Amino acid sequence: MPYDDYESGSSLAQKTFFKEPDDYKVILLNDDFTTMDFVVKVLQTVFHLSSQEAEKVMLSVHKTGSGVAGIYTYDIASTRAQIAVSMARQQGFPLRCEIQKA
Repeated sequence: MPYDDYESGSSLAQKTFFKEPDDYKVILLNDDFTTMDFVVKVLQTVFHLSSQEAEKVMLSVHKTGSGVAGIYTYDIASTRAQIAVSMARQQGFPLRCEIQKA
């Protein structure tokens, strides 16, 4: 097919639009048993935050009851939340995570 046919509106010239996936926040929730050090460790290992960023989020969880660990597509947010909770359970902590649309 010549290039001119493509430009002139043949069926092949239809435009395809892709929607970007929605973003979701992974939110860590405060409890009275999970240690601050463990929360920092989870934030660094699972969510790849620097020590300063992890400390800041941990303090937010401690002081306000919750803190955003990261913003990802749904599948990644869900997987990271599951890893964090699994890691906590292995250490005997009741850490909880929520996923909310950003």
